[in-house]
Amino acid sequence: MPRRFNAADELLPPATFLKRSLAVIYDGLISIAVLLVTTWIYTLITGWFTGWDLLEQKAEAGQLSGDPGLTFVLFLVMYLFFAYFWTRIGQTLGMQVWRVRIQNIDGSSVSWSQALRRYVTAAAVFFLALLAGHYLGSATLFLSVPAMLALFYPINGLSVTDRFSESVVVALPAKTKAD
Repeated sequence: MPRRFNAADELLPPATFLKRSLAVIYDGLISIAVLLVTTWIYTLITGWFTGWDLLEQKAEAGQLSGDPGLTFVLFLVMYLFFAYFWTRIGQTLGMQVWRVRIQNIDGSSVSWSQALRRYVTAAAVFFLALLAGHYLGSATLFLSVPAMLALFYPINGLSVTDRFSESVVVALPAKTKAD
């Protein structure tokens, strides 16, 4: 059941590109920590199942660099991390700091499927930018940087991820001393 953040007739302004960008940077730093811990746990479990000697041999031979299992686990953990915050309180930790929130237009929380569409849209653009950078070199900066900026840049109040997930990122009013 969706949580109602504000009344349906109370319209909050869309978040600015600067606030969105700062929240993305903040959440990016937190994501690095989550990915490191997840990789550590995955390595412990893999070493326990396959044996530490075999894992060490594979690491020395360079055979661990493209582990699809780890890639899937990291992708899934990041989705669960973001979707949990988006569906429960509408804000990740970075969004709380910069006072922005993801919600439906009527002021209710987004669903898990909306969070998935939002996450997959952003991940697809980042993946394509990384893929292009790998195969085409630094010349892709002229294409990938604007594509990543367009992903979060609000046009008429909605970014690409907002449009695909049918949600909106709003700026919350400043806290008063009474809050």
